[in-house]
Amino acid sequence: MSDQRVALVTGSSSGIGAAVARRLAEAGLRVVVNSARSVEAGRALAAELPDAVYVQADVSVEAEAAGLVAAAVEAYGRLDVLVNCAGTTRFIPHHDLDAASPEVWRHLYDVNVIGVWQTITAAVPHLRKTGGAVVTVSSQAGVRPGGSAIPYAVSKAAVNHMTKLLAKTLGPEIRVNAVAPGLIDTPWFDGVEGAEAAKEHVAAVVPLRRTGRPEDVAGAVFDLAHSPYITGEVLLVDGGGHLLG
Repeated sequence: MSDQRVALVTGSSSGIGAAVARRLAEAGLRVVVNSARSVEAGRALAAELPDAVYVQADVSVEAEAAGLVAAAVEAYGRLDVLVNCAGTTRFIPHHDLDAASPEVWRHLYDVNVIGVWQTITAAVPHLRKTGGAVVTVSSQAGVRPGGSAIPYAVSKAAVNHMTKLLAKTLGPEIRVNAVAPGLIDTPWFDGVEGAEAAKEHVAAVVPLRRTGRPEDVAGAVFDLAHSPYITGEVLLVDGGGHLLG
């Protein structure tokens, strides 16, 4: 087994995931880039990074989540860091209860909660061997009553609690943490009605007076992945937005 550390970053073809992949690669880790659909973008990012590979897989499908982890280990012989960035949402006003249908709930839970669970459980045997770390990208919406939709916010609250439960369960061999970003300017918001107004509002009211950038979240993910005495933490990366009333 090579001594060079290996990171698997799900949902890393763009946005926060791509920034995380770049940050880990800059630190000398070999990175496995992943996406469910954006194959061309994922392959382009892997080609940009030193000694990286791309694997297409949908983490909401159990066999594909397991196959993704297996492909990472097959490529490099080890796994040290798992970053769960794969996620999805629907933009539904909170008052529109009918639009938040059971179908929406199931889809968001399949990706945001069950997909995270399936990828972590597949990675556990390999992370135990390396004393590895898991970092999941959650959301401020899982901590405060906000977000793009009620089902989305609840799915992220579930991820936060999962993080704490797994930290208790998997220690001392594996550390499990999460980051909870506020509004981060990513392609998620392209074409979304009201997105620009929301960005302007956040920049006007949060203590740091700007929206977040993917690199802000990537730095927090990197720090948690490399902090040997932190586990069970859900770190808010929101420019101080949680301090507002």
